[in-house]
Amino acid sequence: MSGQWGEGPARGDDAPGALTTDDGDGGVPQPRTGGRAEARRAAQGKGAPGKGGEAAPEASAAGGRAAARNSRKPKKNVKKIVAWSAAGVLVLIAGAGGAIYYKLNGNIKSFDADAIAADRPPEAQADADGNKPVNVLLIGSDSRGKNNSDLGGGEDGGARSDTTILLHVYADHKHAVGISIPRNAKVQIPPCKLPNGKWTKGSASELFNAAFATGETDDGNPACTQNTVEKLTGIRVDHTIVVDFQGFSAMTKAVNGVEICLPKPIYEGDINPKLRKKGDLVLPQGKQKVEGQKALDYVRLRHGIGDGSDIGRMKRQQAFLGSLASNIKGQGLNPTTLLPLADAATKSMVVDPGLSSADKLLSFGLSLKNIDMHDLKFVTVPWRFRTQDQDLDIIESDAKKLWDTIKADRTIDGQNATGEQPAEATASAAPSAPAATTTAPPAPDAGNSAVKVAVYNGTTTSGVDGKAAELLKGAKFNATKAGPAASTKHAKTVVEYGSGQKANADKVAELFPGATVEAGSSPGVIVVVGKDFAAANGGGAASATGSAAAGAPSAPAAPVPLPTSVTENTRSADDDICAGTSYGSGG
Repeated sequence: MSGQWGEGPARGDDAPGALTTDDGDGGVPQPRTGGRAEARRAAQGKGAPGKGGEAAPEASAAGGRAAARNSRKPKKNVKKIVAWSAAGVLVLIAGAGGAIYYKLNGNIKSFDADAIAADRPPEAQADADGNKPVNVLLIGSDSRGKNNSDLGGGEDGGARSDTTILLHVYADHKHAVGISIPRNAKVQIPPCKLPNGKWTKGSASELFNAAFATGETDDGNPACTQNTVEKLTGIRVDHTIVVDFQGFSAMTKAVNGVEICLPKPIYEGDINPKLRKKGDLVLPQGKQKVEGQKALDYVRLRHGIGDGSDIGRMKRQQAFLGSLASNIKGQGLNPTTLLPLADAATKSMVVDPGLSSADKLLSFGLSLKNIDMHDLKFVTVPWRFRTQDQDLDIIESDAKKLWDTIKADRTIDGQNATGEQPAEATASAAPSAPAATTTAPPAPDAGNSAVKVAVYNGTTTSGVDGKAAELLKGAKFNATKAGPAASTKHAKTVVEYGSGQKANADKVAELFPGATVEAGSSPGVIVVVGKDFAAANGGGAASATGSAAAGAPSAPAAPVPLPTSVTENTRSADDDICAGTSYGSGG
């Protein structure tokens, strides 16, 4: 399935040892033969089972363990690493008789694929190196079904999305960002499938968490939330995971608690305002480790801290998830950590059909092993309070900049995370801008007119993109101005090329002495003008003829700089756990 975990730099579908639930006899795969055990038998003069105790000639001649080690030299294809790691997890499971594997598989519940809307955003395309981003919708359900009412402090039927985060794992699988969507934001909800098989008409303006409540079942409607998020963002959701109160509580116990920090002590009356009294202390002020009910109290807390809005609660949820991720990362993304965590989570989990087996979930987790905690960010979709009620509106113009940044696989601080070398990194190491060159440009090539070149301004000097476009058109290239680049700090001009465009990019680069040529994720050729070109051409306003050629197709616009409502409220997973955990007055 396109967009599955493990695709991209860490795993290929044809990887040896790819996980499977069937070894041909209806059971789980058996551990592979060979390796240390066989080498040890050979060194001791023992044969393989069924050989009468005699050492196999090949093993004896090979020289025992050292030769066995040499015969197992790792392949250099890094795309196989996670597949082998995941295979190792399954071998461990098989060694336990398969009971753990079948237990996990039996825990997992998935929703119907036919409830996902047919009209969806396009899938993300792999870049020149085969790297592909993955978008995962994480939903915390407040369902009171089963035994959840004992944890949730209420008896309401149905389920709503208490927490919703769109997690974008970049194509390099070294960066990720979680985007919180307020549950009381007014959004458009598209038609959704009901439990009786019929579809709703949708709504032009409804509270976001009403999507999950569509159908009023204890399991909620994750497909409707997925449809709503895709409609809101224009981003295709590859996977959806729903965890309820029980699952969340069990997960925090499985990792031996999660560190939190509170600026004020929290009492029973803060957890449940209906008590109408202060009550006993539940969570003291300052740093502490919580699990189970207390962890749930923390992430659901609204009152007694800040202004009591969902904004502060989302900040605490982001802080908690960052702390949880740091905890898991610190313990190591390995079977010892992942198996208990997966067992706890899957008991109360609903997933999309693409994640409906234990091997997929485990390889899913292993694919995150290379994300540094500083590069795991959390933001909230730009919002504002409504004047007519207590709900929120999403600031569409600012939100679009965020969605465009995610689609372009740019990080919140403007890095290119497609798996290619970021242009900013190249620029930082670039020498000072060269003096203007008097070298004559190459003679125009008649074939250049078929080459489309989008020109972005990677500096704060206005008009240099127009001058670059004029230079390109003088050489007969089909050049268009495409606006500002995601970063305006490029010291050096960069020429990026899509699949099959390397030769054309080299021809374009001849017009920009000293430019860096590198693979990009967009089709065609892109020029990001740097300070070197600006210095050599005196800056200044673009000429009227620097506009896009008449009738020329426009190139995809690069994401513009993100608004301060996003950049100034970004949280990293390694941030101080005591910082940024409330909003508004009141602590």
